[in-house]
Amino acid sequence: MKNKIVIVIGSGHLAHRLKKYLVTRGYLVTSTNIDLINAESDSISLIENLADYINKIELTDIAMIYLLEDKDENNLQLIISLISLIINVPITAALFNENLIPHLQQEHINLKILNPAKIAAPAFVEQLYLEIDSEALFSNKLSDIDKQPKKLTLIHKLLLSFITLLLAAVCFFHFYENLAWIDAFYFVIVTAASVGYGDINLAKSAVLSKIIVMLLITISTIAIWMIFSLTIDGFLRRRIQHELGRKKYVLQNHVIVCGLGRLGYFIALELLQRKEKIIIIEQNENSNHIDYFRQLGAEVYLGDARLPKVIRDVNVGQAKALISVINNDSLNLEIGLNARSHQPNVKLILRIFDDQMAERIKDYLQIYHSVSASAIANNVFYHELAKSSKAAQ
Repeated sequence: MKNKIVIVIGSGHLAHRLKKYLVTRGYLVTSTNIDLINAESDSISLIENLADYINKIELTDIAMIYLLEDKDENNLQLIISLISLIINVPITAALFNENLIPHLQQEHINLKILNPAKIAAPAFVEQLYLEIDSEALFSNKLSDIDKQPKKLTLIHKLLLSFITLLLAAVCFFHFYENLAWIDAFYFVIVTAASVGYGDINLAKSAVLSKIIVMLLITISTIAIWMIFSLTIDGFLRRRIQHELGRKKYVLQNHVIVCGLGRLGYFIALELLQRKEKIIIIEQNENSNHIDYFRQLGAEVYLGDARLPKVIRDVNVGQAKALISVINNDSLNLEIGLNARSHQPNVKLILRIFDDQMAERIKDYLQIYHSVSASAIANNVFYHELAKSSKAAQ
């Protein structure tokens, strides 16, 4: 019996993974993408270009057409073009926009549309409840960051310098002008504050004492002005950051989700449905989902999860787990290792596309919860072909 042909149109991780998997299952696979289809024709019409591509293959030989472009707009164009060209061939497409799926599927009886992010999200959440004994290897390790002393801020340095100056001036007037300790302290305070009651004066004192007083008044005025300005600036900055979602949290036993993209959106929804406390870290302050999740009761922190300050602000030390699902393996790994440097025993759940990379991460970095969203979606998409083949027999 002649093997059926499976057409895979797409260039992302899911398309590549599904193509390899179908080949191992004995299917004849032909793959392309929307750019190649348009490049092979002089026409500017995708429908015409797609028709030329499909016409090179007998429709009766096609077991399934997969539409797996990364962008929804490309898959949407392909879906509309295909359902206008062919009727009897099964089509399985990826689409992340849930609102469009029911409208499109009712237009074609052989069209199945799946959301890869929605399929994969529960698998990431399930990792929360899996116990890996090997993670205990890190329970007694102290982070390098925790070992380092905290650096003094500018306002702290100014305060320390100003207090040192006042104490030095008190000692000078006590020993050089023979003032009692309380009188020396009183004189320095009223001088630094530019009050100058005149009950103690240096009219008959040595030139050095007068120079010290002038320096004390000048330096104190500058120091007090700077300390006041920095204090107000810090207060206003904290208020603004609080309004923007950049504040320190004291939540405990919560889940930190890094990335509010396609996958992060459904993971956050799944966590809320399971009554988990979550803090979402999202770098894009213009994300359409921020207000929506705040309305659902989730905390959203606007910032870069790679920064130590951000990880500290979301209280990773008391977190149940950190899930990083940014669309980049290296960034997810960087975020995970940064979180571990603050809390060695935190459970890390990272999105890793490359299976071999995930295995290396387990071996060398002891990160046991690395999940490939495309691998999870791959099985569901293949199942549609298996169902279609069984129904055709």
